[in-house]
Order: sequence, then C-alpha cells, then structure tokens
Amino acid sequence: MNLPPLPNFHAMSVMFLTVIALILFTREKIPLESSSLMVLMSLAVGFELFPFKVDGNVLHAVDFFHGFGHEALVAVCALMIAGQGIVRTGALEPVGRALTRLWKVSPAISLLLTLLTGAFISAFINNVPVVVLFLPILINVSLGTGMPASSILMPMGFATLLGGTCTTIGTSTNLLVVSVAGELGLKRMEMFDFLMPAAIAGCIGIAYLWLLAPRMLPKREQLLSDTSPRVFTAHLAILRGSPAEGKTLAEAIRKTDAAMKVMSVERGHNKFMLPLPSVVLTAGDHLVIRDTPERLKEFEKIIQGTLYPEDSEDSPVDKEHPLKAEDQQIAEIIVVEGSSLQGRTLSEMRFADRYGVIILAIHIAGKHTEKIYDEIGDIRLGAGNILLVQGPRPQIARLKKEMDFIVLDATTDLPFSRKAPVALLIMLGIVVLAALDILPIAISALLGALLMILTGCLGWRDASNALSTQVILIVVASLSLGVALLKTGGANYLAQLFVALAGGASPAFAISGLMLLMAILTNIVSNNATAVIGTPIAVSIAAQMGQPPEPFVLAVIFGANMSYATPMAYKTNLLIMNAGEYTFNDFLRVGLPLILIMWLAFSFLLPAIYGI
Repeated sequence: MNLPPLPNFHAMSVMFLTVIALILFTREKIPLESSSLMVLMSLAVGFELFPFKVDGNVLHAVDFFHGFGHEALVAVCALMIAGQGIVRTGALEPVGRALTRLWKVSPAISLLLTLLTGAFISAFINNVPVVVLFLPILINVSLGTGMPASSILMPMGFATLLGGTCTTIGTSTNLLVVSVAGELGLKRMEMFDFLMPAAIAGCIGIAYLWLLAPRMLPKREQLLSDTSPRVFTAHLAILRGSPAEGKTLAEAIRKTDAAMKVMSVERGHNKFMLPLPSVVLTAGDHLVIRDTPERLKEFEKIIQGTLYPEDSEDSPVDKEHPLKAEDQQIAEIIVVEGSSLQGRTLSEMRFADRYGVIILAIHIAGKHTEKIYDEIGDIRLGAGNILLVQGPRPQIARLKKEMDFIVLDATTDLPFSRKAPVALLIMLGIVVLAALDILPIAISALLGALLMILTGCLGWRDASNALSTQVILIVVASLSLGVALLKTGGANYLAQLFVALAGGASPAFAISGLMLLMAILTNIVSNNATAVIGTPIAVSIAAQMGQPPEPFVLAVIFGANMSYATPMAYKTNLLIMNAGEYTFNDFLRVGLPLILIMWLAFSFLLPAIYGI
C-alpha cells in the first residue's frame, strides 16, 4: 500500500484544525456557537498571519467570511422563517387532531400513519417544529391508552429524520452539500433528484421503526405514569358576596357534598390556621385545597370564589387577575428534563409575567407539596413537575412553542386560524418554484419568508425568533473549513489517503465506505460540519477513481443524515430524549440497527441507480 506524500504546511494545519473542530463540537460545556466562532477566527487569523497562495492569488481572511452570504445559509434561514409561519398559523394542527382521533380506533395503524405523516412533512419543513407538533399529541395518546410514551416518541423522531433526507430542502445538511457541490463544478441537484433512493430506503427504515423499534425500547415508567388523575395543590380565595362568606368551614364544605378537602386556611399573607370545622370564613381568606383540575374548578364555581395563584395579598383577587375572562383556558404543562426551569422557582424567573398566564397549582409526581403553606412561586421545580395554568387562548397556544415544557391538555391546541391556508399556499409556492427550477431555492424561500410577514402569517419578532445563531455559526464555520481544505489541497490529500487505504476496492465499495464514515462522524459531531467537510473529499475521491461524482456526493448526504445513534447527534434527538426519558443506550439500541439498515440499503441503491 503506497500512501500519498504529506501535503503542504497549510493543508496539514487545516486538517489539524478540522480534528480540533470535531472535538470542540462534541464538548457539551462549550456552546456550539463559541466553538464555531473559534474555528472561524482561527482560520481567519492564521491565514492572515501566514498567507497562502493558490493559483497565484493570496487566500485572505475575508474569504472565510463569505459563508455569511452563502446562498445555502440564506436558504436555510429563509426556510426556518417560512416554517415558523406554518407553525405560527397552526396550519398543521388539523393533521395532529385527525391523528389523535385515529389513535383511539387503531393504535398500530395510527403509529404507521404518524410516522409517514411526520416523514412527509419533514421533507419540506424543518423537522424541529414537526417533532414539537407531535410530542404533546403522542404524550396525550400515551396517557389515554396506557401505551408507554417511550415506545413511540423515538420512532416518531427518527421518522422525521428519514423524511428530511428525501429533498434538497429537507435539512440544512442537504442544502449545504448541494450548494458546495455546485461550487465545485458539479451539475446542480434539483429538489427531487435523489428522491427515489431516499424514499425506497426511507420506507424500509419506517417499516423497522413501525414493527421492531417499539418492541426494542424498554417499557420505562414515565414521569407522567402516576398522573391520572393528577392532583394539584391550589388556593381558593373567598370573595366578597360569596355564599361561603360568614359561614363556617364545615358549612362551606357541605356545599360541595363534603367532597372538598381543605388542608389549611390562609388569613392574611403567610398566616395559616388549622382547618377546624368551626372557623368562620371571611372575604379574602384562602382555602388551601388539593384535587384534580376538574374538581378544583367545580369547587370554585360552587363556592363562587376563585382559584388564586400567587398565595399573597399583594393584589386583590377580585380586581386584577383575569380568571373570569371568557377567552380563558386551563392547561397542564410538564417540565421536561434539561429545562431551564429546573432548580428554579417561578418567582425567580417571573413565570407569570414572562408567559402571560396565571399559575393555579402544582403537582409533584410521587409526593405532596413539602409544606401545606408552601407558596407556589417559592417551590423549586424539577423534571416531571406539572403546572396547572390559566390564561388567554393565544397565550396558552404560545406555550406549545416553548422547549422547556410540554403542554399536556389537548383542549389547548392552536386553532386552525384564517391565515393557515395562506401560510400553506406560500410554502407550496416555495416548493413549486424551486422544484420547477423557476427560481433557486435561496430566492424562492426568501420570497416566501417575505410573503409570510407581509400577509400577517407572522411578525418580524416571530421571524427573528425563528433564526438560530447556533445554526448560522456552525454553517459558516463548516463552509470555511471546507474552503480551506479544498484550497490548500487538504481535501485532495484525504481523498488520496482514502483511495490508498481502500486498496484498489471497487467504486461501489468506496461509496459504501465513505457513507459509513460520514454516518459515524455525524453521530459524534455536527451533521452540517460532517457534510461540508466530506463533500470536497467525496468529489476528489470520485475524480481519482474516474467515476461520476454524484453518487459520492449523495453518499455524503445520506451518511451525514444518519443521526440516529446518539442524543447529541441532532437537536430533535434531545427533544425526544427529554420527553421520553430515554438513556444514551436507548439511542444505541434503536439507532445503530437503523444506521445499519439505511447504510446497507443505500450501499445497494446508489451503485444500482448510477450504474457503478
């Protein structure tokens, strides 16, 4: 085996930096944004202090900043905004409600349809909002049917990853690879150019996720397993004019047919009294009670008081809090593992002001509130705690978009707004214009994002919130590394090394080996970094083997999208890990066989389709 000679100093330095970057991207204690910026600045400063000439031209630091204006990044950002318009208008909610109804008829068929629907939508929309849409649906299904959430959440998340592989806009990874390959002189891939191999392999993968994956996952007891019925501790304020005013506690309890269990009576701020039957109730008293949300609201109606969230006398309950407004809804929200709410109190983070809802009560799985006089705002939250909140319908709908908790109450689904058809039409226009090659995806997506804003499907604040600094910086840093590898000859050296190590193997074997290498890397580091670095190497391998570059580039796309084996491989993996209480080994147990299935399928399909 003849290994190629070592490349120049700059190429060696860039390859070393690439290794450092891959290590940095796996460090949980270092924000991905910081790692990306460090890589970018290392390239810029290094090439400015030690100039490198390529084709007679000096490679300047500014050349590494072109990624900020790269058409792939523009397209990714525009698609994130357009996708936010779909979510913001509730355009996908009818799909969710239909699937919810179907689960009651046939769970097996419903799971299959959920997987297929999630995959189909993810082919055109970033899969993060798709997973966020399905999470509360499947958790409610789990609570209603007794089916463990751990059996269905991971298959759903992986199905969206399979769907995202099918089109050039399905994931940012696809867009980046297609754009970088186009810059290297390859014929530009259109939206559905690799649909056939991706769809065939995807169907095999979905069959595995439907029939086998749920049986391979442990039937782990969820944080929600003891929450039916969920019992909350709440304060019921006695208002002036209430039938209970001036009556003894025993008389008030009799009005509820003795169903109301009073734990304490609060008279004045933090002044608690034993719940003696002879206590005469006065306006302003708070009855500390525990029961289900339905019973709490029933007691509120009978006593003609009001559930009071803050446990304080700072503001009159009959004047300032909005519990009597007609557009109010009650919702139950669960704090997920890894939430920023963990270890903090509601008072510390000003939860009510931040989200515009009233906190009525709290349920802590497996135990009662530590002290009956604990104020809700002073209780430190943990994963699995459930908050009973009430607020205007739009505010409850807004809670569904938060990553720190999951809305459990199915009645709080975002309504199918009048803007939903407009948002769907705009998204369809983005896809059609790009698919028919009328406009490049960067332009059609940016036009669609603008139309989303002009038509009122979302505001500028929503648009800015849809953008991710993490995605932007990792894309720019990855593009810069790709440029440096290509310009310095590092990519060509790595390609020569790959061919030499392959030992004269067939092109089909080289494609399969390259794809497996990408699959391993993408589960350790960012899929975008893996894809952008792998693309120039793939093109160089194809050139050295005298083969068409397209199947090699597709091997990079498909391999880099196999983010199934680790929770950190993709952001949706982290979402389902939190909600499903999965462990690292759960991802290995289900993800590794899925990687093997997809790798074998593509290893057969790509050579067969491209005649290699």
